Amino acid sequence: MLSLIDPTVALAGLFVGFVVGLTGMGGGALMTPILVLLFKVQPLAAVSSDIVASMIMKPVGGGVHWRRGTVNTGLVKWLVLGSVPSAFLGVLLLKSSGQGEALQHHVKLALGIALLVVAVGLIIRPLLARGRQAGDSVAPLAVKPLLTVLVGIVGGLVVGLTSVGSGSLMIILLLMLYPKLQLKELVGTDLVQAIPLVASAALGHALFGDFRLALTTSILVGSIPGVFIGAQLSSRAPDSLIRPALILVLLGSALKLLGTSNVVLALVIVAFGVAYALVRASEQRARASLHLSSKSSPAKG
Repeated sequence: MLSLIDPTVALAGLFVGFVVGLTGMGGGALMTPILVLLFKVQPLAAVSSDIVASMIMKPVGGGVHWRRGTVNTGLVKWLVLGSVPSAFLGVLLLKSSGQGEALQHHVKLALGIALLVVAVGLIIRPLLARGRQAGDSVAPLAVKPLLTVLVGIVGGLVVGLTSVGSGSLMIILLLMLYPKLQLKELVGTDLVQAIPLVASAALGHALFGDFRLALTTSILVGSIPGVFIGAQLSSRAPDSLIRPALILVLLGSALKLLGTSNVVLALVIVAFGVAYALVRASEQRARASLHLSSKSSPAKG
């Protein structure tokens, strides 16, 4: 068993698992590019092995949220209806897209595009969440079955093709569709619906992909304790500090997978850093102004 474990891959799995449990996103979006870019694993093997590892990792975080009651079972039902068949279909489409080097190139390209989409989604996520009020989740949520199934189909297809999307993309789509759902309930719902979704994709990759037991075992050794610790903290810790780091990692990974030069990569990272600093400064000024106005209002009365 010890011969199956790569300590450096396990350490990467610990970090990725923690991020998944804490925010409900970042699993395939982080682990797969780490395997491809840092550990030089072939793209199809990285996707296949990571998605099988996720099948075991997801129930750990999902179980914590289920016990805490932060799962919307109505949403889970409709999401699974769309995502499970489309995830398996995604694997079949991936397998039919080519052989050898051509297949690896297609996987790498699809993964890079998926990471870019997820990074953009993470950037706009705070804007989508601003309209929510603290007590929004008290009222029963009006589920939109057709649109929710469509979200499941899109998310499942992307997961089957790239291993990205079960958390990163799906939670962004849910935020757009249900802006009044609290963040902790979004995370819990997403983690639980991802269990059958990832199981479907994992079955497809075990049958038709390039699943490697040693690689999956190494990921799981680190990611299982990581996702459990992250899920325990997720209802108390904000993701405002994790999000910018995650966006940077996703942007950098996507651009490298798409063959971008290091100069362009550095410029994009610097531009994002400056833009994020300006946005944070603007938010702090707005909060300070609101605080001052609230303090002065009683005096006027």
